[in-house]
Amino acid sequence: MTSFTRRFGDVLLGTDPKQRLRISRSLTAASVYLICVALMGYACLTGFMAWREAAELSAAILLNVMIWYAILRSGLNKRFADPALTLPQIMAALTVISGAYAITGPVHGSTMMLLALVLVFGIFNMRARDARLAGGYTVLIMGGVIAWKVRSEPEYYPLRLEVAHFVLVAAIVPTISSLAAQLSSLRAKLQAQKEELSVALQRIQILATRDELTGLYNRRHMLEVLTQHQKRLERTGHHRFCLALLDIDHFKRINDTHGHGVGDEVLRGFAQVAESVLRETDVLARWGGEEFLVLLNDTQTNQANIGLERLRDLLARTALVPNMPELKPTFSAGLTAYDTSEPLHVCIERADQALYRAKAAGRNRTEVTQPPETSPQPRKVMG
Repeated sequence: MTSFTRRFGDVLLGTDPKQRLRISRSLTAASVYLICVALMGYACLTGFMAWREAAELSAAILLNVMIWYAILRSGLNKRFADPALTLPQIMAALTVISGAYAITGPVHGSTMMLLALVLVFGIFNMRARDARLAGGYTVLIMGGVIAWKVRSEPEYYPLRLEVAHFVLVAAIVPTISSLAAQLSSLRAKLQAQKEELSVALQRIQILATRDELTGLYNRRHMLEVLTQHQKRLERTGHHRFCLALLDIDHFKRINDTHGHGVGDEVLRGFAQVAESVLRETDVLARWGGEEFLVLLNDTQTNQANIGLERLRDLLARTALVPNMPELKPTFSAGLTAYDTSEPLHVCIERADQALYRAKAAGRNRTEVTQPPETSPQPRKVMG
């Protein structure tokens, strides 16, 4: 496609893909009007129709095409429930064709096929109700025109022939409308199925990445997140991170004493409080049972420990179970920094060992450890 053709298409149809499609369909449907004009020209040449009548109807046809093009091109159509304005355009086309039927004299029978052609243009876009409305309108307006012409010009519109024409219209048009209604129902069902599949896919994606109880990332997805951070660190050398493994103290006792329902509330409440304290760049996941893994991004262990202590302080002031304000669970944590020279599982294992030491030292504390090759730093044990 040349640049000139592209620019011309943009001027004629616009740049909005949906609007371009609507305008293209409207202009394609306007070819029916060209057939009407050609038939009128033939009727005039054979002496069956006056040039003046043909000119007047042709002008009406041109005006109709221009009006619909202006509405679509200006974007006014977007204000309506059906931006394509399928039903109004079809009703206008049916009115024009019925007018052509009335003034083309002996060749008027040729315009009947255009009725079906117009309805077929809208068969894939009209709703069931609109299709029935268009079919009923066609039968009524054609019935009126036939009755009028049988009385006013019986030489060109003989009763027997016009009865046959009307029977054809009354039989064929409702059939097309019924088919359009069925297609509309099918489209609606397919759209509903598509939406259901989309919702199901979103649900599957959530289940694949989220823990159902707490809404946090699950273990599998957290490993993917950690791998991404590891690769970024290896590639850039920046955005170092720490890992902290958290364990709710005496959680089994909570379950045994108060029941698993209360235990679930504690887990959900802990997750909400932790998310409210951590930074947006940090990532929290349920690692398993009452354990949580925290990725503290772009930080050192001393700074990361400050965040964990904020969480500890907030937990001491928060009732995780509203009807049991006296229940104030604590947590133990193992905190370490990740080193680029080690596999991820080594870093996680080091955090787990630090967590074990924190629990062995009395719980409700954070044990900080460093990678072996990192220069020794004073160990911070927070109680």
